[in-house]
Amino acid sequence: MSNRTDEKQTIRVCDVEKYYGTKNNITKAVNRVSFTVEKGEFVGIMGASGSGKTTLLNMMSTIDRVTAGHIYYGDTDITELNEDALSDFRKENLGFVFQDFNLLDTLTVEENIILAMTLHGKKKQEIDQKTAEICKILGIEEIRNKFPNQVSGGQKQRCACARALVNEPKLILADEPTGALDSKSAQMLLGTFKKMNEEMNATILMVTHDAFSASYCKRILFLKDGEIFNELIRGGKSRREFLNEILDVLALTGGDSDYAK
Repeated sequence: MSNRTDEKQTIRVCDVEKYYGTKNNITKAVNRVSFTVEKGEFVGIMGASGSGKTTLLNMMSTIDRVTAGHIYYGDTDITELNEDALSDFRKENLGFVFQDFNLLDTLTVEENIILAMTLHGKKKQEIDQKTAEICKILGIEEIRNKFPNQVSGGQKQRCACARALVNEPKLILADEPTGALDSKSAQMLLGTFKKMNEEMNATILMVTHDAFSASYCKRILFLKDGEIFNELIRGGKSRREFLNEILDVLALTGGDSDYAK
């Protein structure tokens, strides 16, 4: 039986807690956090170092277990799954974009993308068709046959986006995706995320400490001391207006931002 969830259903984080340490020295990394992510949303999570944002991402990506609470993808409660079921769920429902790309250097750009579908047992015709489509959409057709060490950081990250998106995951999780990029490459990548979200209806959850990157999101959750401190919704605002609002909230949370580029 497949663990793939209904694409139309909501992701719900319900009273999630994560504690570390011993009985006499407990650190509350995440404290009773609740929110939802609807299909097709582009949500950012921000906060100062130690606010709990990466811990929250790790729990939503099944890399880490919750101490208390529940996380639902549609009707599937991932906090109740065993390790084998979690592995299958992760493979069938989640896509990842990391700061350091995580590409295999011995494979070409195209082979890195194909590998994701091969692991899913897709047929060659479908693999070839989807690879061609995703490379065209993300503007990496010309580098398909190059190796990761032959392309720029921005191109590597677009390859990572293609790999994350090609199996049509329920959620793409991005952890500081612009952290290793220069300003120009970062803007290109954020434009790619925007295209993935608006044209391909990809659901994206991005952890970032950079206000400029966050301004591309449709909604921002701000964490402070493991709790949701504030929420901003872009709505009809321009990206510049949204950026200024984000900077104002970060000033209150003590969040550090690289918006000096």
